[in-house]
Order: sequence, then C-alpha cells, then structure tokens
Amino acid sequence: MHRMETIIPCVLMRGGTSRGPFFLSDWLPADPAERDRLLLQAMGSPHALQVDGLGGGNSLTSKVAIVSRSTRPDCDIDYLFAQVSVDRASVDTRPNCGNMLSGAAPFAIDEGLIAAADGETAVRVHNVNTGAVIEAVVQTPGGRLTYEGEARIDGVPGVAAPVRLNFLDAWGAVTGRLFPSGQRQEIVDGVAVTLIDAAMPMVLLRAADFGLRGDESPAELDAAPALLARLERIRREAGARMGLGDVSNSVIPKPVLLAPGGDPAILSVRSRYFTPHACHRAHAATGAVGVAAAFLMPGTVAHDCGGPAPRAGYRGVRIEHPSGGMDIDVNLDAASGEVRAAGLVRTARKIMKGLLYVPGRYGAARQEQDARHRLAARQPVAA
Repeated sequence: MHRMETIIPCVLMRGGTSRGPFFLSDWLPADPAERDRLLLQAMGSPHALQVDGLGGGNSLTSKVAIVSRSTRPDCDIDYLFAQVSVDRASVDTRPNCGNMLSGAAPFAIDEGLIAAADGETAVRVHNVNTGAVIEAVVQTPGGRLTYEGEARIDGVPGVAAPVRLNFLDAWGAVTGRLFPSGQRQEIVDGVAVTLIDAAMPMVLLRAADFGLRGDESPAELDAAPALLARLERIRREAGARMGLGDVSNSVIPKPVLLAPGGDPAILSVRSRYFTPHACHRAHAATGAVGVAAAFLMPGTVAHDCGGPAPRAGYRGVRIEHPSGGMDIDVNLDAASGEVRAAGLVRTARKIMKGLLYVPGRYGAARQEQDARHRLAARQPVAA
C-alpha cells in the first residue's frame, strides 16, 4: 500500500537557548487545528524522546516558529510561536518565546520577506500570540545577513552575531494589565506571590518561602515532586486570578522562584524559571525581561530580593540562572514608575534547511515536486 505523506520546506534554527523548526506560514495548513496536527507529527509528539520527529525530548527543543509578512502596517513580520508538548498531544500558542523570537528576523531576511540594510537591519516584529511589538536588530554588513560574530550568551557554546531584542509594548499584552489582579503582591496557597504580565505571564515567588536557597540546579528542583506539585497548585490558582481561566493544559503562567543575586556590586537577582513543569536549564528571554522589570518595581516579590529604590530611565539588571546570567536593560517611566521598554541581546544560528517529511496528508500540503521547487527558489542569503 502506498504511504501518504506531506513534504514541506523547513528551516531548523537555534534561537537563544532554544531550538526548533521555522516555517513560513504558507508552508503550513491554513486551518489551525490541521496545522497543529501536522506540528505534532513533525516534532514526534507525544513521545518522551520524540524519536520520530524533529523534537529533542525537552521543552526547550520542542518549539516552532511560524513567520509571515505582517498584517499590521506598523510592523514588518508576524511571528507566531508554538510550544509543542513533548509527552502530550498539545500545541500551545498562548505564550511568546523570546529565545525563538531571536531567530525570526534572520529567518525572514533569509527567506526574502525583508530587504537587509547595510550594517544593521531593524525589524519590527508583531508577536501574534500576545499582540506585542518587538524590535529585533540584526547584523547585516554590506546588506547581507550574517550569523557570525563575537556575542556570547550563557547556555550556548561559542560565539555568534548579536540579535538585539527591544520589547516595546509587552506590558499586559496577554491579560490586558501589567498586574492582572490589580495587586503587586498577594497570597496564594499560603505564600506571597506577584502575578505579572510583562513579556510573559508569570507567578513570581520567593525561593526562601519554599525552604530553598535559589541556587539549586534544575536537576535538584525537578527531583522534588512535592515542590513541583505545590508550584502547579499555585500556578493554576494564579491563572484563574489573572483571568486566564483553567490553565491546566496551558504553559502559562510560568512559576519563577527568586532569591537575592550573588554579586552585591551589581543589580542582580537569582532566578529559577519553570516551563512550567520542569526547571529551565537556563532562562526564557521573555521571562528574564519580566523578572528584571519586577525587580525594579517596589511592592513585588522580586523587589523583595534586593531590588533598588525606584529611579526613572534605563537600568541594567542581571538575571542569574542555572547556566550563568542574562543582562536586561529596563526603562522605567518617570511619572508612573512602570515599565516603558526593555531589551536584551540573544544570538541565533541556522542549522539546516531542507524538506520535512510528515506522515499523513494535509489540506494545504504541497506535492513533493512543488516543495522542491519552493525550496530551490528560496536560496539562503547569509554571508
């Protein structure tokens, strides 16, 4: 019997400390339900090792980016992020991912959606998941994209070209308010929490309230079932209070355990970020932006971990995570003391481009000949 399969172009990229396939939106089925079924097949989910697909058996390597020309006149591209569950048949498009976001602008230039300027190219990205706008600045010497450079980020070996991400309006993008419950600090399940929607909806908690130092390794935290169960109870209640409804099948909000930073000479806070059912081996970029913002805002759980007196303008905050650190620049408004913008540097790398073979037929799928033609027509332009 002839096996039916779908053949589509695919670009595998590392974005920050994450990795996954990037697609142009017209490479995929237009129907969201059909698209998600294809993505589960493509990643090899649900399966602990994702052995029959592109996934790496970890939430950080089971991510998908879908890019197109923007539907908004003030933006260049639309970026839709999809978190594909490793062990469940679930595709969550509610959160953003700042690490994968760092690959969106280079991918768009590579695929001919945007013309590169000489030196640097600033790309305005509309995050479809949240509605937020992020400016991504990529390196394009001589009008040609390059992935090569001297920027180094903790959690990734080697060096690469910097990708500057400036979060312009990510405050309350998902829930409508920076502090969705109207409070900077409240009690959930007997512990103080800050419910914040700053680049990513999160539940911020003090590590000390759980008898932790805050510098535990991800393996130690993942091996504590009672801790994980309690964090999940808190997360679900927080989701309801944030107006997100039943979040038992969603990856947002994210629980984050915080402690004072280890270097008193700089503004720093120690963070253990959950994805949400396991501790991140480094840190989500969007999560780092939110933690840094909360650290500078009095009244939050994060500020309790050594945050400074409020001051308007840009301030640098170092987020200490299991693989090292991440430096965030936060701009506070002089009048309100709330966040105006925040930025950080990530790196990205194109790993491969080719044809993806997915079992089954999908309504918007290309025939193999058409897929090969499309692949040949989109030659890389990176230096």
